[in-house]
Amino acid sequence: MPVTGRLVDAVGEHRGPLLDVRRLPPVPGVRVREERVPGPPGGPDVRVRVYRPDDTAAALPAVLWIHGGGFVLGDVDAVHGSAAQAAAHASAVVVAVSYRLAPEARYPAALDDCYAALSWLAGNTGPLGVDPGRLAVAGASSGGALAAGTALLARDRGGPPLVFQHLSTPVLDDRLDSGSMTAFTDTPVWSRRLAEESWQLYLGHLLGSAPVYAAPARAEDLSGLPPAYISTAQFDPLRDEGIEYALRLARAGVPVELHNFPGQYHAFGEASDPRELRRIGAEHLEALRRGLHP
Repeated sequence: MPVTGRLVDAVGEHRGPLLDVRRLPPVPGVRVREERVPGPPGGPDVRVRVYRPDDTAAALPAVLWIHGGGFVLGDVDAVHGSAAQAAAHASAVVVAVSYRLAPEARYPAALDDCYAALSWLAGNTGPLGVDPGRLAVAGASSGGALAAGTALLARDRGGPPLVFQHLSTPVLDDRLDSGSMTAFTDTPVWSRRLAEESWQLYLGHLLGSAPVYAAPARAEDLSGLPPAYISTAQFDPLRDEGIEYALRLARAGVPVELHNFPGQYHAFGEASDPRELRRIGAEHLEALRRGLHP
């Protein structure tokens, strides 16, 4: 089933082969390499890109970096710049993961790949120079859904233990019944129509009855999850599900920081003032640093 033009045009097509890391521009102060790591049982290997600050030999915290793209687009190339920035600013090892995309590989393929990458990270902390007691997940948009789902899986499977989850304008609820999803039907960057299409492509026959690991807002029990930073945007259809998830985490006893950015659209892709976009980016990086270096 081909990805439809509407979703491709909205999110930005990026489904080609990954770039060779040797062809990417160097990132000052950050070493970058690629690996193929064991995938989920019965599945293919997972390609990851590892970023490590080169100014320290100490064991660093690490974050699994999960790209967005409506579950159907993107790969580690799409987040190369942000992953490198995160490694440098947060003094952390960042492992960006290229998971299988829908509709060719529907749920749970992407989530299984992310969990496999996290398991590999947790099992190789020594060679990676990572502190095993400071592992985190981070994702934006559909990457936020996968990050939150990975955190739920890690809790329910008894590990790997996580100390932080960083969710930026996250996709969390396939039911699409929030106030903002009803109000913002045709907004820039993301709309209700695109949300419906994305969930259909991702879930297939599970549409309407998504498991909690696919749509974390469906989880009844949020206790025992790692502390969270959640950002939302005022004019994003996903705004209210992000806010409600943050409130439910807090009610479950999970430390959470929530920031709703006024005047912004989904993923902050339509910021009217570049200075505001830089400020938002700086806050996200600082929140990651705080979560990894409490």
